[in-house]
Amino acid sequence: LRPGGIPDLAWAEIRFPAASPSIVESKSLKLYLNSLNQTVFSSADQVVETITRDLSGVSQAAVQVRFLSVDDSAAVTGRPPGYELIDNEPVDDVVYDYAPESLSASGPVVTEQLCSHLLKSNCPVTGQPDWGTVLIRYTGPAVDRAGLLRYIVSFRQKQDFHEHCVETLFIDLLHLCQPQSLTVCARYTRRGGLDINPWRSTEPEEQVGSRLIRQ
Repeated sequence: LRPGGIPDLAWAEIRFPAASPSIVESKSLKLYLNSLNQTVFSSADQVVETITRDLSGVSQAAVQVRFLSVDDSAAVTGRPPGYELIDNEPVDDVVYDYAPESLSASGPVVTEQLCSHLLKSNCPVTGQPDWGTVLIRYTGPAVDRAGLLRYIVSFRQKQDFHEHCVETLFIDLLHLCQPQSLTVCARYTRRGGLDINPWRSTEPEEQVGSRLIRQ
């Protein structure tokens, strides 16, 4: 609420470091944010400072929070420019149990940006499905795209948190495909007003920040 009692609205981007010793579970984050909805703040900066302090304290890491105006938000897209969709690659032996052996890479070094909308895993607490789009950027031997798609689909019965799934994707690609550089991001669909977008990279670069149309 503004000082006069009128509600205000923004969308927030909250970044937790991958090295944080604790993860804030999404339901508890929703409950925390909703607990602020009748609180009067002197300014948007005060809200940002409050959320940053509280989340940094509970996760024991330097959390970054920024607000953006809903009206100023960039137009959404299906996938970021330059990313190639692999969802139509021919896969004959589809499996729904985690199958890292599907991954392989060979041939000359290439630089590619690949996208799949077919990531699905399951919350280990509630059993509810989590749907996401995977964005992969790498430089290294060419990754077999059909094998990569088979691998992503094999998460379908996996029960794990969003962050752990992306960590698994990142580590498996790093170990089994041996890229020189690798970035993996999953942009999950919203649940309860929050979308979770874990990001892992070998490079000190900015995460792709555009919200996708599925979110």
